[in-house]
Amino acid sequence: MNYAISIFSDIKGWLVRQVMYQKLNNPLGYVLLLLFAVGLSFVLSLLPLKFAVLFVVGILAIPVVVGVFLDLNFGIIVMLFAGFLLGLVSKYTDAPIGTALDGMLVLMLVGMLARLIKERNFSFAKNPISIFIFAWIYYNLLEVLNPWAESRLAWVYTVRTVALLLALFFIACYAFNSYRRIVNTLKVILFLGFISALYSLKQEWIGFSQAEITWLNADEERFMLIFQWDRMRVFSFFSDPTTFGILMGYMSFLCLILATGTFKIWRKIILLVAAVCMLLGMAYAGSRTPFVMLPAGVLMYLVLTMKKQTIIATVLFFILGAGFVMKSTSNAVVWRIQSAFKGKSSDTIDVRMKNQARVQPYIHSHPVGAGLGSTGYWGKRFTPDSWLASFAHDSLYVRLAVETGWVGLIIYMGLLFTAMRTSIRYYFRVKDPTIKTLYLGLTVTVFLLALASYPQEAITLLPTSVVFYLMLAMIARLKDFDPNFAKDKKLEK
Repeated sequence: MNYAISIFSDIKGWLVRQVMYQKLNNPLGYVLLLLFAVGLSFVLSLLPLKFAVLFVVGILAIPVVVGVFLDLNFGIIVMLFAGFLLGLVSKYTDAPIGTALDGMLVLMLVGMLARLIKERNFSFAKNPISIFIFAWIYYNLLEVLNPWAESRLAWVYTVRTVALLLALFFIACYAFNSYRRIVNTLKVILFLGFISALYSLKQEWIGFSQAEITWLNADEERFMLIFQWDRMRVFSFFSDPTTFGILMGYMSFLCLILATGTFKIWRKIILLVAAVCMLLGMAYAGSRTPFVMLPAGVLMYLVLTMKKQTIIATVLFFILGAGFVMKSTSNAVVWRIQSAFKGKSSDTIDVRMKNQARVQPYIHSHPVGAGLGSTGYWGKRFTPDSWLASFAHDSLYVRLAVETGWVGLIIYMGLLFTAMRTSIRYYFRVKDPTIKTLYLGLTVTVFLLALASYPQEAITLLPTSVVFYLMLAMIARLKDFDPNFAKDKKLEK
């Protein structure tokens, strides 16, 4: 009996050492993990494919949800990956992935508020951009009282996305409490942009996957949008070539600006390779807006830097660009680029101008607009009989003017102006050369997105909507990690 008790005690002590102290990081843990994997594989093989996939996703989602709540930086990285890959996943499933993104943002917001209740330190939000973000959130919430709104349900669906995405700015400002975290987030953004560019080159040079071909053929309007000039326009992971093209436009320029910074040579080479791949992807996407963004970005860069080398490079750029535009060609890709500057898109511009002229009297007589969700997808769904539901606004600013009125448009333009002003101010005031380069890249990027939002809804579309508010948070926080800037601020006081 005593012998049995001794054996039991030894086994108990061994298990305690294996589980409690070594935390199964030992042969026992490997064996148990292998048995669990084999058993799980056997169970999944008995289930229908759909339920098996849902089961695996559910298992993976649990640690992700916990991680997003406990670590806001991890949540931001997950949001970026989800924003970039959502379009790709949606081609394979009808699951409400967009709602999952909203849920993730709610978790992050609750996690931040839980910390703030304990810390009671709101210094991260004390910046000029925060004032307009608050104003824009408050104004969109007040839109529920809009007397001209034909559907309150459309407001519910629209404000959910608007308010949560704006909250991402505050989440990021709180999470970006170190220079390294900002740089790592920017690296993830550039990496995802680079991967998106490489995938678009795969689509152009190798071809589309079967799922993508099925997705294209499922909608005649979608197919006609992508198949133009006897070729298929690439769209990478995203829903359309325009969204992808705009993304490549501002991200390629960001890579080029960062390549001028005080980085190691191998980092500069990677940035230049990424920029070239992005420019190729942008060309194959065939959207006109990104082509116009490039010379505008060059001019903005020239205004901010005003160096002799920059002026010479700008003059060369415009001379070579003019020669490229005037060169005759039979190549569909080159012709599409040239058409953005030769006025061959005048028919499209005329249609947009006529639409804007038609809606201007309505905007003038409705200072708070027709209500959130009165145009576009939500307008067609909730107020299909309204003439605004079928109105082709083709512009973020026109849509805001229609839905939130000229009052809302002024607030939003104030937000963009404040973001630009803040970024330019910090660019000239910070002393650290790397932070200065980052501010230069962020300033030009925000300018390009503000410009691209006139002909397109550039800022509100995934993944740019996520990237944009993260960049605003970077603008607000980067100067905090320049010791010379902090010293100058104390001297001013």
